[in-house]
Amino acid sequence: MTQPARTSLVSDLPLLDAYSRAVTDVVDAVAPAVIGVRVANARGPAGTGSGFLITPDGYALSNDHVVSAGHELEAALPDGRVLKAALVGRDPATDLALVQVEGHALPFARLEAERLPRAGQLAVAIGNPLGFESTVTAGIVSATGRSLRATSGRLIDSVIQHTAPLNPGNSGGPLLDSTGAVIGVNTAIIAYAQGIGFAIPATTADRVVTQLLRHGHVRRARLGLAGRTRPLDPRMARMLGLARPSAVEIFSVVERSPAARAGLRVGDWLLSLEGQATPSVDALSALLTENQIGSALKVDLLRGRERMTLFVTPEEDSS
Repeated sequence: MTQPARTSLVSDLPLLDAYSRAVTDVVDAVAPAVIGVRVANARGPAGTGSGFLITPDGYALSNDHVVSAGHELEAALPDGRVLKAALVGRDPATDLALVQVEGHALPFARLEAERLPRAGQLAVAIGNPLGFESTVTAGIVSATGRSLRATSGRLIDSVIQHTAPLNPGNSGGPLLDSTGAVIGVNTAIIAYAQGIGFAIPATTADRVVTQLLRHGHVRRARLGLAGRTRPLDPRMARMLGLARPSAVEIFSVVERSPAARAGLRVGDWLLSLEGQATPSVDALSALLTENQIGSALKVDLLRGRERMTLFVTPEEDSS
């Protein structure tokens, strides 16, 4: 009865070896670029986490919640060096932060900024919370296009869900594909869930890095209103030509804000912005990008029983 099991094990060895080689090759290539991020404030050490270098002159990505605990930063490299680091910029809305490590000709990892990963592909998570050696876990991308609520309250779109378990302190480390390219920045796990991890996609990280280098923060547009997602009667939604039976109801308008200047009122139901449906507050927020700042945008709304069109010019969100 034991012979078939031994035969099966022997036949699986080449496959296991190939999997192991893929993971070890990724680790050999990228682990030197994975750093331990040490944070301190006036009272002393304030926390640790992981990060990874993305340029040879010391720019590194980590999580916003890792660096926000203090103002003094150090980067511990796997080769034993501990280098000073400085915060370049934070983006709580995506839980990303960019720091610059003092040094040159440093090992670095490559962001895969052109395409999103596919479900089923290999995913390798590397962290370095203590700065002595990397911790490695492996799994697969189990889903893409997930949404995750940031500490700022804003919804992060296109989040990668994966099965590479994240050890404590690995937040901020890279999620890698089989070529060693960074496909995401590990950011959170679901408490008590089994082997479920999340990563901010590299496509998002690349855009955030560009803005942090350019402005020190990520520019987003604001209208100056507060709203809530409200359901519509399905028959009314069909009459209004809406694909989803919901809209954004305004319950507060800031004085002298773009919304106030445009004539938007409490009680208005926003149906679309520049022809893009706004079935929820998150959908409206997703449309308010840097490109919309200073541009007159058409707002389709319902005021009582009257359908109206107004034009609003968003301004930069300084919060």
